[in-house]
Amino acid sequence: MNRKRGLRILFLDGPNLNVLGDREPSMYGRETLADIRGAVTAAARSEGATVAFFQSNHEGEIVERLQSAKRRFDGVVINPAAYTHTSVAIRDALLYSGLPAIEVHLTNPARREEFRKVSLVEDVVVGRICGVGGYGYTLALLALLRHLRREGARGQA
Repeated sequence: MNRKRGLRILFLDGPNLNVLGDREPSMYGRETLADIRGAVTAAARSEGATVAFFQSNHEGEIVERLQSAKRRFDGVVINPAAYTHTSVAIRDALLYSGLPAIEVHLTNPARREEFRKVSLVEDVVVGRICGVGGYGYTLALLALLRHLRREGARGQA
């Protein structure tokens, strides 16, 4: 079996990421979530992987998507956004999924307000990519695929 093919990655985005491009462009830039998804889709295609995307401003919807990912995906790239600092529920759902995950942030939380320096998911993900804008999503995809190929596709149903 060609281990480069067939891996399925779920991208989960939290609140306010649906308004990228309009939201605080001096901090987040003009790139939209659709732009980021286009770049990720192209990278996934070249890597022989499949990606799916989900964004919600509602914590419970993110939790439900993580729960349902358990048997449908091999890994998760997650930007919990503001929920990074507050949601034990998302952390628990990520653990429940049993899937390897990469945490991604457009900005570098370590260089921002004090409350943004705490991530409730950082200790349950295999890696974290921050501060490189939308390109971080492509880096997260590549890092997760590398991890899955090295460790074996443990998330495969």
